[in-house]
Amino acid sequence: MAPERTSPYQLTHEGAPVVVRRSARRRRTVAAFWEDGTAVVAIPASFTQAQEREWVRRMLEKLRKQGERRAQGAGRRRPSGDAELAAHAAELSARYLGGRSVPTSVRWVGNQNSRWGSATPAEGSIRLSDKLKPMPQWVIDYVLLHELAHLLVAGHNAAFWSLLDAYPETQRAKAFLEGVAFATSRGLRPDQDPGGDAGAC
Repeated sequence: MAPERTSPYQLTHEGAPVVVRRSARRRRTVAAFWEDGTAVVAIPASFTQAQEREWVRRMLEKLRKQGERRAQGAGRRRPSGDAELAAHAAELSARYLGGRSVPTSVRWVGNQNSRWGSATPAEGSIRLSDKLKPMPQWVIDYVLLHELAHLLVAGHNAAFWSLLDAYPETQRAKAFLEGVAFATSRGLRPDQDPGGDAGAC
């Protein structure tokens, strides 16, 4: 399987650099997300230059609109209770999954010791670890979207990850959680300064 090729692009997005990644693993899907201050557009390796230009234009516009929506919702209250969490899940499903994922219950739990969240497709239920509560909202949203996607696709295959392509913080949130998990495995609390050893966040 050919690795992704990364090359600088001539466009800029709100002053940020833009990178196009061509991947042989992609067949039809296109994704755009932020990575270390760079706007990344991932496209199939088979795309022509004309297709690349058109999809970069579309996806940068999508990133711009998503940024506007996040700015408008920045002052919203965090979902602390189960009812608020369920309502927020419905909003995320509508925004990023076309409203196709409709859980029967969404709740915080205190017994998720090895996972940030879990979904039971047969029951339509979602549970999030209450260890997520002090984390940034964009991280909580990623975990919630991850579990919402599992109600549609059980495994972690290409179809599953394509459902999360629309969420602009997917890669950043995954890195954040990996950093927290690493720090925890080293005996550090998430609110403790790792002294530079666990800088993945």
